[in-house]
Amino acid sequence: MTSTAEPAAAADLIDSLSGIQPGTPLHAVRHARDKVASATQGSQDLFFDPALDNGLPLSERLWVAYYAARLTPHTRLAAYYLEQLSASGLNEPVRAAVDSGTLETLDDERLRAILSFTRTLIESPVHGDRAALQTLQHEGLSTAEIVVLAQLIAFLSYQVRLAAGLGALLSAGAA
Repeated sequence: MTSTAEPAAAADLIDSLSGIQPGTPLHAVRHARDKVASATQGSQDLFFDPALDNGLPLSERLWVAYYAARLTPHTRLAAYYLEQLSASGLNEPVRAAVDSGTLETLDDERLRAILSFTRTLIESPVHGDRAALQTLQHEGLSTAEIVVLAQLIAFLSYQVRLAAGLGALLSAGAA
């Protein structure tokens, strides 16, 4: 079924976190090709939809997002994802391990493998090789889960760079 009605304008996470207001020059630049901004927000909505049935629970997806934003680093995105984790019941021992970079202390071996893979793809993507994938498989992730995880990490890398670039433009007075 195809709808011809325009969807209601949803809140745009990047605009919100970056402080980009409608009517400003930077908003006009970012939304000059509105389908790109819409697709970015659509990906955000999809990856963090609690009903997404992909084998990766929302909590794991949020930990990946928080850790990726911390590693990059992008403090606003990290704070946003930490807020989302807090709303869903923050696991303090996991947060301590993520914040201190001591993933090896995590009791949850699956989450440890997922976050280690996140670190690999963020810090040294060339090492996201067969051995890295086999580690995920060894921890019980299916091929479909690994693909979604890699797509999520790639999206987060894009999201962080987009937010950083917009922040740099704001700082330079481009807005």
